[in-house]
Amino acid sequence: MSPTSADPQDSLVRIRGLSFSYGSRTILENVDLDIRCGRITAIVGPSGCGKTTLLHIIGGQLRPSAGTVEFDGTDVHRLRRADLFELRKRMGMQFQAQALLSDLNVFENIAFPLREHTSLPESMIHDIVVMKLHVVGLRGTEKLFPEELSGGMARRVALARAIALDPDLVMYDEPFAGQDPITLGVLQRLIRKLNDALELTSVVVSHSVEEALAISNDVYVIADRRVMDHGASEAIHGSPSEYVQQFLTGSEKGPVNFNYPAPSLEADFLGEASQPT
Repeated sequence: MSPTSADPQDSLVRIRGLSFSYGSRTILENVDLDIRCGRITAIVGPSGCGKTTLLHIIGGQLRPSAGTVEFDGTDVHRLRRADLFELRKRMGMQFQAQALLSDLNVFENIAFPLREHTSLPESMIHDIVVMKLHVVGLRGTEKLFPEELSGGMARRVALARAIALDPDLVMYDEPFAGQDPITLGVLQRLIRKLNDALELTSVVVSHSVEEALAISNDVYVIADRRVMDHGASEAIHGSPSEYVQQFLTGSEKGPVNFNYPAPSLEADFLGEASQPT
């Protein structure tokens, strides 16, 4: 199903004609994308292609230069500040660098959004934190500080915090980067398990292609500022797009240039004026 034909009722997040620039540098251009309810959507592509930027736009931290982002039928970027903060309670985010508060222990990190956004009694906050830690397999780490956690443990604590408010949407920013095979497998199974058991909708942003495709229902490949192809995860390997095939195979040869535009090597050595190659 193409984004333009997807039933709006089936999409928790619906993006149309989205463009975004940092100054004169265009990051995303005329992007259409649907994140369908109850499914895991993988957004993959080369580093620097705008995947993380797209998550920040969905959450309202960044405003697009053109186009719309609807969350459950609501235009995110037309909301007043207070209404946007209220909407964000329905979104959970596992940040690329985890963003755990270094001066707080594991318990306090997970309790933080509950204390900020609810008026629950401390006894109930305690029970919720313990339950979330149990779900990610880290009950018993409540008194540890972030510096005492391994990389994989820190990601799971960040995930427990992301689901603390029982959101409708969970966004994962590079959850598999830098993980050993065992931790990577644990994270894959955990993301799939949580999505199904808690009836979530999930977005996994990654350049770890096989890992992302293994747990996703839908895949979007972004390169050169736009969506190159999309479809079911099991079908994307057959994409006719040269961009997609280059990314999936990791080839240096293809439309994505490995080398940054620069003058010729001779011009650099000899100090001659030359156009970038």
